[in-house]
Amino acid sequence: MKLGTSLLVGAAGLAVGALTYANRIELNRIDVQEIPVPLRQLDPAFDGYTIAQISDIHMGGSMTPARLAAAIEVVNRYEPDVIAITGDFATRRLPLNVSDLITPLCQLRAKDALFAVLGNHDYRNARAAVRLAIRSTELTPLHNAVQTIRRGDAVLHFAGVESVILHRARLDRVLDMLPADGPAILLAHEPDFALVAAATRRFALQLSGHSHGGQVRLPFAARFVLPSFARRYVMGLYRVGTMQLYVNRGLGTVGIPFRFNCPPEITILRLSAR
Repeated sequence: MKLGTSLLVGAAGLAVGALTYANRIELNRIDVQEIPVPLRQLDPAFDGYTIAQISDIHMGGSMTPARLAAAIEVVNRYEPDVIAITGDFATRRLPLNVSDLITPLCQLRAKDALFAVLGNHDYRNARAAVRLAIRSTELTPLHNAVQTIRRGDAVLHFAGVESVILHRARLDRVLDMLPADGPAILLAHEPDFALVAAATRRFALQLSGHSHGGQVRLPFAARFVLPSFARRYVMGLYRVGTMQLYVNRGLGTVGIPFRFNCPPEITILRLSAR
């Protein structure tokens, strides 16, 4: 076999191996990130408070009810105080069997509350189905809304905005509802909204998804394919002004059913009082 032919065969073998890994192995390998988050103004009554975040389920395609149920089982093992789902339950252009969401989501367990916001994909072809799924579970939607958790006289506020991309985010309404005292955590699907949220100086932490962390992160590549409103903040923990931001890589996929160097993520955030 000539050298050129050997190189082509070798390259083809590597490509097939990489695609197999990205589709069958990394896609099913959930990375649990445990993140300590010192939170300004947090009352000591909430010291050690645990938030489990999942995002970008994208039911259909590479995401199945069995895969989601397995992820939920991992979340429940941490016995979180709150579970936050930061959007994109569904995938645009794919039909959604709503029971595929309802059955596993009904298994979520949290001590205080289950909160959710919708993502841009949810609005575009599955809004009614996703809202039905939320109503059929213990999830509390934070659609431009605020909920407060209490520990005696201490408070911790959770707020949420609807999709920024679709011009549904009404931070003005949220701020009108938000009490003046006590730290606030904002659920916003699109992470780059942090620039707007941080400018208000009212939120201590924003939780987002949307980016998938790039989903396919090739070694030595300087740029990754990222959606709008997720190009400044891609994954992990950031500080934006006086606010912290955490961007979850998501559980599902969009476009191609592959993940490479960017496994699905469950985030466990442990709050501490400063």
